[in-house]
Amino acid sequence: MSSREKLIGSRIVEIRKRRAMAQAELAATLGMSQSLLSRYERGLLRLHGALVADLAKALRVSADELLGTRELKTNGVHDRRFIRRLERIESLPKHKKQALLSTIDSFLKGEARPDR
Repeated sequence: MSSREKLIGSRIVEIRKRRAMAQAELAATLGMSQSLLSRYERGLLRLHGALVADLAKALRVSADELLGTRELKTNGVHDRRFIRRLERIESLPKHKKQALLSTIDSFLKGEARPDR
């Protein structure tokens, strides 16, 4: 395959890792085997349009970001455990999320105070 497929494949890997997603997890989400996803990620296979759309949805990016025609939006967070926790918080009911965020805000305000 061409270097274009390899670039797109490496882009998939980069985004997947930023999302703290294992290859097996993404493959299962897409309904394909891990070995098939690996071949896409290594640039050995060319993506078809429907798969581009499915990958973009699963990785929560635009097709343009996935294909490299637009820069990736970054959140600056690279710790996988932290990202997974943020995703779990995002799925909480509104009142539980607000309670947790209030607790975090209180904790951070306490951390900002100089030691006495």
